[in-house]
Amino acid sequence: GRYKFQKHLCGYVPDLKNNGEEFECAKVIDANTAVKFWVRNVDRDPHAFKFQTATDYFYPDFYCELEDGRGLLVEYKGDPYKTNDDSREKNQIGHQWEESGGGKWLYMMAVKEDGQGRDVARQIEDKIAGRS
Repeated sequence: GRYKFQKHLCGYVPDLKNNGEEFECAKVIDANTAVKFWVRNVDRDPHAFKFQTATDYFYPDFYCELEDGRGLLVEYKGDPYKTNDDSREKNQIGHQWEESGGGKWLYMMAVKEDGQGRDVARQIEDKIAGRS
């Protein structure tokens, strides 16, 4: 059976295989009660949300609109990539974007388990609640 997302803006989720860690992250986002709707941000799509990096562009994996009107960008990283130079640059750019938003925008890099032992669901919950 195919998983049915309830809060994805379009119903169909492009460029997301129905297995793996990014798919699991999408399910967590979809189940979060603070999320009004979300979309998969597809790399290189002309309408995708992107940031300029030193060498190219950065396309965060998911954009969420929260029930309280704030926006949340979620970049998911697997273990081999969560601490490399590329991820550090993406985190810096995302956090600068968040700081410039006056509390209207949130950014996070989610991982399977963070340094505090939190799973993806808890990382997202804490970010939304301001406990990250």
